[in-house]
Amino acid sequence: MAQIFTASADTRLRAVLFLAALVGVFLIVFGGGFAESTFLTAVGWFRDQPVPFSHQHHVGSLGIDCRYCHSGVETSDRATFPPTHTCMTCHSQIWTGAPILAPVRQSMLTGKPIEWNRVSAVPDYVYFNHSIHIDRGVPCVTCHGRIDQMPLTARAKPFQMQWCLDCHRDPAPHLRPPEQVTRMDWSDWERDPEAHKDYGALMVQAYGIEPAKLIQCNTCHR
Repeated sequence: MAQIFTASADTRLRAVLFLAALVGVFLIVFGGGFAESTFLTAVGWFRDQPVPFSHQHHVGSLGIDCRYCHSGVETSDRATFPPTHTCMTCHSQIWTGAPILAPVRQSMLTGKPIEWNRVSAVPDYVYFNHSIHIDRGVPCVTCHGRIDQMPLTARAKPFQMQWCLDCHRDPAPHLRPPEQVTRMDWSDWERDPEAHKDYGALMVQAYGIEPAKLIQCNTCHR
């Protein structure tokens, strides 16, 4: 009977299987790395804005509270952008002719809102209520990082499902007194963590927070 396969067929088959396994491993490693990369999460990336607003100057240097500009954080499911008249409360008196603020003056003149580009956002298929997090004592810095140190605003956290679930599974360490939520540097906690170690657990009980329900699919996907 004639030989169907050549003598080298077995070697070629082994080589093909080895290459296929190698490609599979590469795809797994590459896919995992890509999922965590800043290219996908946009962590540390800046977005162009109509006006190069500096949180470092306004929050860090001047000490303006987050809620002065983002007035909806405590009452709305979204942290609203400040209306132009909020900016002009100060800038009708200072830096009145600065070229960099021309879009603000134009917005005030025409009544057309400034079109800010949102830096921190979850996908459209995710339900997120900003006010309930603030009400329970989740501080701004948890999600937005040290915004007071950013000359230009960049995304500080990945806003991926695993990142959200990590907090929902154990919310206690992230909770602060509601009056402290906008403080970027809560030095009391950092100087004496033992004095506050039980606070989060007590607040979980006081608010009736149930981590088991927080990780159910319909909590965020409605």
